[in-house]
Amino acid sequence: IMLTGLLQVAYSMADNMVVGKFSGDPNALAAVGCTGPLTTLIINLLLGLAGGTGVAVAQIYGARDDKRLSRAVHTAMVTSLFGGIIFMLLGLMVSKWALVLMGTKSELIELSVLYVRIICIGIPVNSIYNFGAAILRATGDSRSPLIILSSTGLVNVALNVVFVVGFDMSVSGVAIATVVSQLLSAVAVVAVLMKKKGMPYRFEFSRLCFDTRLFGMIARYGIPSGLQSAMFAISNIMLVSAVNSFPTTTVTANTIAGNIDALTYIAMNSFAQAAMTFTGQNFGAAKPERIKKSIIYCLIQVVTVGAMVSGIEYIFMEPMIGLYLDKADPTYYAVMQTAKGLITMLLVAYIVCGVMDTMSGAVKGMGYALAPMAVSVGCICGLRILWIYTVFPHAPFNTIIGLYASYPVSWSAALIGMIIIAVFALRKAKRLSRRKTLSEGEAAPQN
Repeated sequence: IMLTGLLQVAYSMADNMVVGKFSGDPNALAAVGCTGPLTTLIINLLLGLAGGTGVAVAQIYGARDDKRLSRAVHTAMVTSLFGGIIFMLLGLMVSKWALVLMGTKSELIELSVLYVRIICIGIPVNSIYNFGAAILRATGDSRSPLIILSSTGLVNVALNVVFVVGFDMSVSGVAIATVVSQLLSAVAVVAVLMKKKGMPYRFEFSRLCFDTRLFGMIARYGIPSGLQSAMFAISNIMLVSAVNSFPTTTVTANTIAGNIDALTYIAMNSFAQAAMTFTGQNFGAAKPERIKKSIIYCLIQVVTVGAMVSGIEYIFMEPMIGLYLDKADPTYYAVMQTAKGLITMLLVAYIVCGVMDTMSGAVKGMGYALAPMAVSVGCICGLRILWIYTVFPHAPFNTIIGLYASYPVSWSAALIGMIIIAVFALRKAKRLSRRKTLSEGEAAPQN
């Protein structure tokens, strides 16, 4: 899962490197960077349903209910297609209005709108891939998504060069390359699911259905997660709106820092996804002791890996930033210094974020979706918005570093909440397991 996520980030970084170095437009990189929170907001509810699919499939798979598992898989794939179409249309309609509302600079707005609209066209195929990948991971196959992204990501990078360098297409070139690679990923993940012969989660077009009860289960787990991610995106949109009040060099530095910091986040977030799969399967199989062990092992690993990745990024920070910039550009050194400050501040705090996400993933795997959402909305989104309006306007916090200081503060508050929820969820899982054991013991003589 970690390698898959890192590949996704690496290919996104390649998009930005190509457009920053070879498009010939000094505003292109900043224009792409402005769109990140908006595109995330548009698709996050849909990706939340994909996460809900992962939890539902993991629990049903752990319970060995083959018939329900097959219907859950085919219901999820129908949901992915129609949900993708709905959110594509939504994105196309609101993109320009939202970017203007975010305070996107006039010299960036045209390029930003073009980029978002092309990316939105790819939402349906992106949705199919993410739902399919969630099913594979929930059943223990994390290798196939890695292979798929390894292949299609290389296509993405090659097309970036062809469109931007060969055809001088700027942001439209990297956007089209992304959509083409997403289409190939969707086709590949469906093909992999179709080849799972003899498995109850094998995909067959003839079995496509829409089971309202199973959709309700997916939605019950997925919608709170999607709303949680959407709230993150809204708070990030407000942060980007604040960033847009700074000079264009700062906006560019923020784009670069976000790309590089994403490597650390993805490396640690992979353990949150692993924790969700392990706890989901063992919750379905009524094995609370294995749930506890899974959480402990994931926490040990997320801290270790987070420290290693952060250290490597810190050592090689300057050459990594330089990959995005042209030394001949007069803004080179201003962007470099701002990006270095942002990256350093965030790297120090990312381990707290990794532990928080892992606890959240474990709780979601046990079927608790509303409580993590409430903690995240209150402690992360709420605190960040409060920070923007109360702390950020005043010295010495009225800087880009002062703005992003809201991240470690909000992560720390959310971590405390997640720990409390996890303790409660584990205790309840043990009680449910004891009841199941007793009921099976009473039924045994009759059998």
